[in-house]
Amino acid sequence: MNSSLDKILKGDKRSIGRAISAVEDGRAEAAPLLKEIFPYTGKALVVGITGAPGAGKSTLVDRLAAHYRAQGERVGIIAVDPSSPFTGGALLGDRIRMQSMATDAGIFIRSMASRGHLGGLARATVDAVAILDAAGYNKVIIETVGVGQDEIDIVKAADVTVVVLVPGMGDGVQAMKAGIMEIGDIFAINKADRDGVLRTERELEMLLSISERPDNWTPPIIKTVATENSGTDGLAAAVASYAEFVGAHRDESAVRRAITAEHRIVELLRDTLLKVALTRGVSKEELRQMAAAVAVRQRDPYSVVDEILQKLGISQ
Repeated sequence: MNSSLDKILKGDKRSIGRAISAVEDGRAEAAPLLKEIFPYTGKALVVGITGAPGAGKSTLVDRLAAHYRAQGERVGIIAVDPSSPFTGGALLGDRIRMQSMATDAGIFIRSMASRGHLGGLARATVDAVAILDAAGYNKVIIETVGVGQDEIDIVKAADVTVVVLVPGMGDGVQAMKAGIMEIGDIFAINKADRDGVLRTERELEMLLSISERPDNWTPPIIKTVATENSGTDGLAAAVASYAEFVGAHRDESAVRRAITAEHRIVELLRDTLLKVALTRGVSKEELRQMAAAVAVRQRDPYSVVDEILQKLGISQ
């Protein structure tokens, strides 16, 4: 066992942070480390928190994490922020908004830049979850960017997906359009002290009544006021209830895990092949020249791709 893996398994925060940075940056040491870490994963409950911007997801994550800490559990938080268009770094900095927990030895908080990756998740999120899982964090909470219709990738990373809505914003209809109704295991109506909460609740109940899930689970609707820490216990209980439900239906959960694993393999394969193509198949200068030719219609992009694949010895 190498020293980095040993320190991660012992929960050393500095080693965990360095490992996540290596994964984000795509460094050479990341893949071997992740291979060593994988056998130690699969124990944490991963909770995904998604929803529209302004729904209060960060505050809800803060309260949920505090609830788990009060029960003596170690909590890892990955907050996926929009990327700065200039630096590629995390823009919102959820760690700043979660200062109340920053000094807690039992909590690890990491903001990750989405870097333009669709689905509301950073490309390295799943790997970061694996690192925190191996490091002994019982609960890992992922907060997504909150970009609306691109949020559904959360199901590839989370065991339980919580969709956060707000009264008076037409969230029910928007959620249905975005396909979020299909991926929500639990629906939280946050800021439930606002007008329109009953209408939002009825709308959700109606949408849930006409939708069917293959596992026959009926997603509960939990009303919360995160700023006042109201409803957090009910949300945590709903998360635990769904986790128990999945545990009691192992055949269905095995199918879901297999589908998730397949998506992960395809994603890794796509990323690896792209990296190989851009390092061995074409230089940066050649790519710029090809792009310039396509831009002025001297070449077409399909022929360019064929040329790069031929350089790699790959035929379609």
